[in-house]
Parts: sequence; structure tokens; C-alpha cells
Amino acid sequence: MDKKDSLRLENQLCFPLYACAREVVKAYRPHLEALGLTYTQYISMMVLWEEGQVSVRDLGKKLHLDSGTLTPLLKKLESKGYLKRSRSTTDERVVIACITEEGRKLKRAASKIPQAMTQEMSDFPMEDAKQLYDLLYNLLAMLEVSNEKQDIIKKAK
Repeated sequence: MDKKDSLRLENQLCFPLYACAREVVKAYRPHLEALGLTYTQYISMMVLWEEGQVSVRDLGKKLHLDSGTLTPLLKKLESKGYLKRSRSTTDERVVIACITEEGRKLKRAASKIPQAMTQEMSDFPMEDAKQLYDLLYNLLAMLEVSNEKQDIIKKAK
């Protein structure tokens, strides 16, 4: 077998990123199930806890989620009473998600999750975690720029 074969799974950067992301989300699952949330609902709520209200478009950009994923997710969170959606008063095409009091209460319940996850990953040295964090955000920024360039090229054609 050719170790330099570009199609070998072990030669792909995407695979350990994918597998690791799945395992991290899996580790969050029992903590989130106790709150009745999925991981994507949790990260959506994290944005609302930070900002209070956000346009659905900006939320999608921040979380790298398309509207086909975000709309049903927000409907579910709204049905649980954690947020309200409404049209912007300045532009009716814009939908705003706004946290509710129930959503704020959920933050208190969720506040133990980061510490629990830190404990679960305690064998991973903090300096390695910081380096990985920085590297992943650098890669993400580079990919965003690359994708924006591709979008511009597509629109120009």
C-alpha cells in the first residue's frame, strides 16, 4: 500500500476533524439531554445568552448553519419557550430571535456544562487545548475567506 496515496483516510485532515467533532458532541449529549437540548440548540442558545437578540441571518453566520437547519431548530426552541421570533420593525424581511425569561433560566441550568466538559477532557493538557483552539479558529478563518472568494467567482460567472 502506498502511504503517500492522497485518498488514504489517514492522510486526510478532514477525517480527524470530523471524527473528533462527533466525539465531542457525543460527550456533550448526556449533559444536554438533561436540559432537553441538542448540541445545535445549545450553541444557538449560547449566542442568545450572549446577545439577547440576534437576526436569524446573523445567527446562521455565527454558527455556520444554513436556514434549512436553523429554521426548524429555532421553531423548536420557540415552542419550548426559550425564544421569540419576530419580524424587524425596520425591514420585514429580517427575522429577529429574542431570548425569553425561560431562556435566561435555562442559562442557569446550563452553566455547569462547561465545567463538566472540562473535567471529562481533563487528560488533555490545557496548553494543547489552547493551541488546538487557536489552530481551529485560524483554519476556520482561512476557509471562510476561501469560500467568500469562491462565492464571488461564482456570482461573476
